[in-house]
Amino acid sequence: MKLYQVRKGQFVYYNNELHKVYGVKPMFKLSIHLIKLRDLTQHITNAASVEKYIPRENDSFIFNHKVYTLRNHQRPVAGDYILINNPAPDSLDHYSLNEFEVVETVDNKGVVTSDLDGIKHSEYLLMVPGRAPDSHPIDYKDMINVEENLDDAGPQIVHPYSELSAQLGDIFKKKDSDVLIEAMVVAIEGHTIYLGAGIEVPHEELMDTDKWEFQYNPFNN
Repeated sequence: MKLYQVRKGQFVYYNNELHKVYGVKPMFKLSIHLIKLRDLTQHITNAASVEKYIPRENDSFIFNHKVYTLRNHQRPVAGDYILINNPAPDSLDHYSLNEFEVVETVDNKGVVTSDLDGIKHSEYLLMVPGRAPDSHPIDYKDMINVEENLDDAGPQIVHPYSELSAQLGDIFKKKDSDVLIEAMVVAIEGHTIYLGAGIEVPHEELMDTDKWEFQYNPFNN
């Protein structure tokens, strides 16, 4: 279904791949700001170019380079990811539709996440690592011409760059320079990576280990 009124948090397909809307800027021609779920890269488009998808139990997809299957009637443990698909926050909570959160504690009423949100069991789907054999892959809207690699964990989608992909917040050090340069990935548009200090490089160059060396990401535990 084409969207002409887009909400923050919605899952959508853009260029055939699964994204999440993280911002809507109605005053701009390219008003829809997206995060591609498989690698957390950012993209900008318009409402007519995206199609809505509502995540459901048994859907499977790649989130930040790792495969997960959504389960509804399975309790999480500390450290698990959950997807908040039915948000009903109290006044002191600040979570919203389709946010990803990490569980810290679990009781009979719900969970408390690392962001200190109290979430009832009816508000989320558990993200179980791996692609379950009975799952419904949603990485792509149209699976035609998409290669698959079948292994013991079920179908795994083969993506460009494999595991090599820059993320927002990544710190890289330039190796082929006499001057020490360390910079953070602050924006990604297509195959162009924007680093702090006004540095702009093609993705292929940043992934060249003879030129750049990944240091760490302060936002990843």
